[in-house]
Amino acid sequence: MASRSQAALAAAAAGLTWALAGCSAGPAKVPMADVAPVQVYAAGSLREAFTEIARDHEARTGQKVALTFGASGLLRERIEKGEPAQVFASADTDHPQRLAARGGWQAPVVFTRNALCALTSEQISATPDTLLATMLRSDVRVGTSTPKADPSGDYAWALFRQADKVQPGAYAQLDAKALKLTGGADSPKPPAGRGTYAWVMDQRQADVFLTYCTNAVAAQAEVPRLRVVQLPAALQVGATYGLTVRADAPAAAQAFASALRQPPAQAVLQRLGFGQP
Repeated sequence: MASRSQAALAAAAAGLTWALAGCSAGPAKVPMADVAPVQVYAAGSLREAFTEIARDHEARTGQKVALTFGASGLLRERIEKGEPAQVFASADTDHPQRLAARGGWQAPVVFTRNALCALTSEQISATPDTLLATMLRSDVRVGTSTPKADPSGDYAWALFRQADKVQPGAYAQLDAKALKLTGGADSPKPPAGRGTYAWVMDQRQADVFLTYCTNAVAAQAEVPRLRVVQLPAALQVGATYGLTVRADAPAAAQAFASALRQPPAQAVLQRLGFGQP
């Protein structure tokens, strides 16, 4: 009788040991989780959205994500010089396409959209219908980002070309007067904790600044006296965001890029004002 009890106790102990071992090992959160973080380079306008998306992705998968933000053109140049980006999310499709054309990067896909708005000081009283006339006034300083370095600047010049169709001669005036205040390699950087466009307008470096609508809304939230003016239909310029992955990147990088096009990430982007792909 005693021997049967001892045998039962031994069997129970063995079972408990196995169960505890299974609990301590536990299944990996996601088999593809890599020790090294996924290196994601992204347009500055994506900072708020990608910070949230990366945090959610890490919580869901266990995969670390390292984010580097900047003007898309400058990021592309850094990648071309050898920086270790694995995922590149640009505010246009041209810069990722240029990486793909050089080889070693996948063909880009569109993952979200944006549009231009005008961010104005409280001293400017403009509506969509009067915005062009306001920007053409000699006493109004028009700020933009830097073309080629930052797609936002390229989109601003596309707007200037649209303006010329509405009012001949507008392109030449706007091209001559526009102040390239952000997005360049030598552009002044805002103090820590300040948004670029809120800071530029707070410093009164421009009266009207053409930037993405998402940036304009964020700047107004930081500096409530600023105003956001939608562009009239004749001047509207859409921004198409392209995504590419390094061809030899680990599976975890491809997984993060794929996640950007899935409903949870898209919900974050759209809540912050971005459009559907």
